[in-house]
Amino acid sequence: MPLKWVFNWQPNAGSTVNSQILNEVSQCVESINGVKEGRWKATLTYYKPMLRDQALAAEFPRDFLGISLPEQPNKYYFILRGHKIVLEADSSIQLIMEKLQSYKSRVALNFEGFQYQLGDFQLRVGKVVPTHSENLRGIVMEVEYLPISSLEKSRQLMEEFVDIWQDAVSKRSLPGHFLHIEPNFSDYGLADHYTSQHTAVQYAHVMAQLIASVQAGQAARN
Repeated sequence: MPLKWVFNWQPNAGSTVNSQILNEVSQCVESINGVKEGRWKATLTYYKPMLRDQALAAEFPRDFLGISLPEQPNKYYFILRGHKIVLEADSSIQLIMEKLQSYKSRVALNFEGFQYQLGDFQLRVGKVVPTHSENLRGIVMEVEYLPISSLEKSRQLMEEFVDIWQDAVSKRSLPGHFLHIEPNFSDYGLADHYTSQHTAVQYAHVMAQLIASVQAGQAARN
């Protein structure tokens, strides 16, 4: 399976994410000869336990996430970031959870935008919005390298490509930059050979960064 790095947009201190930045970033992909190929969408959900006795709440993990990925439409991924667990399930698990009434959605976010082809690379640039809302919460980008599925063997090529990309973005003097912090996949029991579970873990970490930057922005304004 091709490997990917997932980035989130880190606004400069005092600035926020807006649709103008998203448009500029999309134009930037086209300026380095990215060919638009169509739309993509992933959905991430934070779950909370349905408890009859709220005193038990502390016994359940707070950061219980589920994610559906466009490249695996028949699968669903669960991540417990605090416990460093990632699980792959059949997509029907969502219906089972609804019927069992064990967990319900606390908040769901869509990652959606356009996909571009640049030689052996695929870029996906998208907005982060709550479902049933157009309220922009962030910007994400996936960089996928198609020929290799080893994290280590592809690292140098990925770094070189990202340098070219960051250089192109910096010329637009936007109030922020794309940030990629690679999770320690071995903590989750994941090997060097890339899988969709690696992608799910990256999205969980990107969400944590996004929430932290929103909170930092609110603190600065207060």
